[in-house]
Amino acid sequence: MGADRLDDAGIMQISSDVALVQTVDFFTPIVDDPEDFGFIAAINALSDIYAMGGEPLSALAVAGFAPDVVPVSVLGDIFRGGTRACAEEGVVLLGGHTVRSPEIFYGLAVTGTVHPQRFLTKAGAQPGDLLVLTKPLGTGLLSTWLKRGQMPQEFCPPFVASMKESNRRASLLLRDCAHALTDITGFGLLGHALELAAASGVQLEIWVAAVPSLPGAEQAANAKAVAGGLKANRAWVQERVRGWEEIPEAWALILCDPQTSGGLLAAVPPSRGDELLTQLPQAAVIGTVTAAGSAAIRLTMAPRR
Repeated sequence: MGADRLDDAGIMQISSDVALVQTVDFFTPIVDDPEDFGFIAAINALSDIYAMGGEPLSALAVAGFAPDVVPVSVLGDIFRGGTRACAEEGVVLLGGHTVRSPEIFYGLAVTGTVHPQRFLTKAGAQPGDLLVLTKPLGTGLLSTWLKRGQMPQEFCPPFVASMKESNRRASLLLRDCAHALTDITGFGLLGHALELAAASGVQLEIWVAAVPSLPGAEQAANAKAVAGGLKANRAWVQERVRGWEEIPEAWALILCDPQTSGGLLAAVPPSRGDELLTQLPQAAVIGTVTAAGSAAIRLTMAPRR
């Protein structure tokens, strides 16, 4: 698989039963605590491997830092958070590379493995499949609200905890039942759902009232804590999605919100929906694959009868 595919990581077969899965991801701080930032950035990078149904094995850290602006101890805290995340996931952190940068950034280049016949992609969703989302939305809106100094403190712990939660368990459960899989990151739920629809050649219906959101996400949307990435996402999906008139404006923003360390979006057979919800407490069935055809999404507040 090469750059012509819009999947979450690259795959290279190296033997009859082993393929490498590789990705790189990094970004600038979105929380105040540097160790939390390092942990979140590492978990976010590992998620690309999980979204392919793979197991991450090793990682290299990539970081940009301005020692004349921020104490070097902050960089150490960031690395400590990333190292701890890798250790918890059973990933060996082999080293990395740091450059001088006017703005801090941190992330990982990750290598994992998967069986060449068992990896998951955005292609494969089938009419009748349920759409399962494993984490609530809202990290982009809440991050912007936090950066503006306007977010009430009570919303911070669940916001940080969600981003620190690994997608490993969800990936393990979905490997034997998902027809298609991706993770929800910078393009927001609708952007990544459209990629899945395009790769699979299907149309989707999303039930907005069923989509989980983080505490404070609607308040952040109503406060217009909207950054440039969300605006770009909405502009891109605007003509490709129907049903905007049926949903509140705050939810239009949440559905387009760029996520950091977001959940997985899976297309699964209807027979597996209840089982997955039992084993993944934060997950929700948020819609269905309605038909084969050119990629399109229909928004409704609840399933149409």
